Amino acid sequence: MSGEPLSLHQRILGDIGAKIVSGAWPPGHRIPFEHELTEQYGCSRMTVNKALTQLAKAGLIERRKRSGSFVARPRSQAAVLEIHDIRAEVEALGAPYRYERLSRTIRSAGKPVDEAAGFADATRLVDIVCLHFAGEAPFCLEERLISLDTVPEAEQEPFETIAPGPWLIGHVPWSAAEHTIRALAADKPTAKRLGVDAGTPCLAVERRTWTGGRPVTHVRLTYPGTSHALVARFTPEG
Repeated sequence: MSGEPLSLHQRILGDIGAKIVSGAWPPGHRIPFEHELTEQYGCSRMTVNKALTQLAKAGLIERRKRSGSFVARPRSQAAVLEIHDIRAEVEALGAPYRYERLSRTIRSAGKPVDEAAGFADATRLVDIVCLHFAGEAPFCLEERLISLDTVPEAEQEPFETIAPGPWLIGHVPWSAAEHTIRALAADKPTAKRLGVDAGTPCLAVERRTWTGGRPVTHVRLTYPGTSHALVARFTPEG
């Protein structure tokens, strides 16, 4: 709930994340060692390790054996094209994460959106819409189609407590992915779900994945453009 004090775990995530995002700690900067953070926050080593692990999963830091943790150096377009865990993104900002499934239906492909997503007519699909929250504010609207021809076990998963993204990563080894990134103005249904005005600029990331040449999923992730950005840093040598 809003107004509740942050846990030590969330404080560590928020403090380190803020220093990285602000540029106070540039790429390559060494993060204090675990024992130093343990003393600084008066917490257990396990709490510190959990926070650093989440920051690493979010791509903000790199952990090196016997050397410590360092602010990550972005790897050209991989910073944009990697498949990230939205929960890790939110928690790396120091905000509590919440997931809410809005709708889930099973239907056959045949809509124009299905053809554009690469699903042949009559392919059985799970059509799911859900929201990811950062604290009380909507962070990302997820609209996803999953092929039951490729992932039949998805038919039995309600996706009430787990988001489709991490569930798929745990069940299907994808072999290829395609990203399309575009700006769009929120239509009325999208604006209502994201809690913004209709016409608000948004950032939409569309992704298709395949396994062994068979389509697995198509997802559109829509973020309010005023509060989210995708950044890639690269050099001529990259």
